[in-house]
Amino acid sequence: MSQVPSSQSNGSCIRRNSTGSPMLVVIGSGSRPMRGYLLEQTAAHYPLLLINDAPLTWQKPYVVDHEVANLSDPIAVNTAAASLAVRWPIAGVLTWDEYHLTAAARLAHSLGGRPGNALAAVAAARDKVTSRQRFAAASVPSATSTWVHSLDAAASAAERVGYPIVLKPAAHAGSIGVVRVDTITDLPAAWAIASAGAAHQGPDGQGVLVEEYLDGPEVSVETVTRRGVTSAVAVTRKAVGFAPYFLETGHSVSAGDPLLHEVAPVASAALEALGITHGVSHTELRLTPEGPKVIEVNARHGGDLIGELVRLATGISLPLAAAALACGEIPNLRPTRQRSAAIGMIYPPAEGIVTRRDLRPGSDRHLEHFQWLCNVGDAATLTPSSTTPNNVRAGFAVVSGDSAHEAQQHLADVLARADVQVTPAVPRAA
Repeated sequence: MSQVPSSQSNGSCIRRNSTGSPMLVVIGSGSRPMRGYLLEQTAAHYPLLLINDAPLTWQKPYVVDHEVANLSDPIAVNTAAASLAVRWPIAGVLTWDEYHLTAAARLAHSLGGRPGNALAAVAAARDKVTSRQRFAAASVPSATSTWVHSLDAAASAAERVGYPIVLKPAAHAGSIGVVRVDTITDLPAAWAIASAGAAHQGPDGQGVLVEEYLDGPEVSVETVTRRGVTSAVAVTRKAVGFAPYFLETGHSVSAGDPLLHEVAPVASAALEALGITHGVSHTELRLTPEGPKVIEVNARHGGDLIGELVRLATGISLPLAAAALACGEIPNLRPTRQRSAAIGMIYPPAEGIVTRRDLRPGSDRHLEHFQWLCNVGDAATLTPSSTTPNNVRAGFAVVSGDSAHEAQQHLADVLARADVQVTPAVPRAA
């Protein structure tokens, strides 16, 4: 067991040395609990240069050099990269952050055509309005969708689509601002949450989508695309809770999952429709009675340590695959394991102030990683609101097993031993 995922990966190419070997530029490290494994696994085999929005802390052991820049400013990112290029030869560009995809595409192009996606393809993936239009044009099954900018327009669109519907910001991630609406009576409160999320979604999309609700289990397909040819590596089965929100409470990956053959062609078609020709992608779908339908395409690694689940289950390192692609090389996608892995999210029991967090003793033989995401004294929010469009998780656990059933049993044991207590928040006087 470890609190930071350890580096265990297959394949290698450019190793760190002092002779000026070509290096990879990473835009944004992300947070250590959820993204640290990406930096660690990649740095074990490739020398890395980091452009980050703050000085180095935990990233220091994994980075040869760095620049601090405003990651939302393309000019600042390119200026930082130019400074690094004076000091080091640059082989390619990486990011695993949804909000830096366009910056990475621009930078790869400006560095003399390093491997990467066309900016138009990345923009189409980021903007769900454009995504839906391209899916429809290419006959890729997905949700019926209407782009709106007001509550009145949302009400009209919902009447046309038919309840239940889903509201979601046009260019956000992490299920922020996504809410199911069952009746017109519920629409105003749901609109407040969706529009609050949309207000912070950045420049890659505006407004809110009103979509038909896709009924059925949710999955994602983890893919690697090289020169327009997509290989489906794994399917991730998801657990979603806290209705009417779509908060992901867990994920599981099994090597050889037969579902992969059913959903992989749909994911590949969605990537092709968007023009994605390069990189690791994470395509979310629902298994509806009419067949798999696309929810959205993320042209980057899946969150919630999904890439680590893939490695634990199959032995394939998606971080190293992305690094190889960024260098213009062929990634190693050969499975070396036949196992299962799962992650479960720990949520606070109620809103309030965290007074206790503890993992009670038990068998940790199958526990791969455990991480608290809150401290005693932190304010815990359980579900989104119009003022806090996302929630706060208390922690997570990652386990492995010889089968999906065994992994779920191990996960249930660990989650049952995780104790989070809060002092409920006192409602404000009217």
